[in-house]
Amino acid sequence: MPHLTIEYSGNLDTRVDFAKLCRTVHATILGTGLFELGAIRVRTIQSRDYAIADLLPENGFIDLSFRIGRGRTEAEKKATGDAIFKAVSEELSTLFSTPHFALSLEIREIDPELSWKKNAIHPRLRASNG
Repeated sequence: MPHLTIEYSGNLDTRVDFAKLCRTVHATILGTGLFELGAIRVRTIQSRDYAIADLLPENGFIDLSFRIGRGRTEAEKKATGDAIFKAVSEELSTLFSTPHFALSLEIREIDPELSWKKNAIHPRLRASNG
């Protein structure tokens, strides 16, 4: 793990290049040096229906949810969150030029006793790097 989900209001579909945003976030996560390449997942979920603040139709949001396994220090988690938030904020800077956009990020640690995984990507990537 790390898995980062980008949930966003559907009115941003034509204003944000979400494929590019996913690649930016992926590169930022990898750049921390804290996570193995084969574990990184970045994906989007569009919210078709939503009600934001004063209900103006131009209001939009992006909520970043970053789930990680245990084992990083508080300083490492904070530095990772800072790096992701900065990269995303820079990429979305035009959205902040209007008073209708909200961005949030939360990092959550996953309890290893309550998390099941099976990954065929790891062995392939480890073999090619070893």
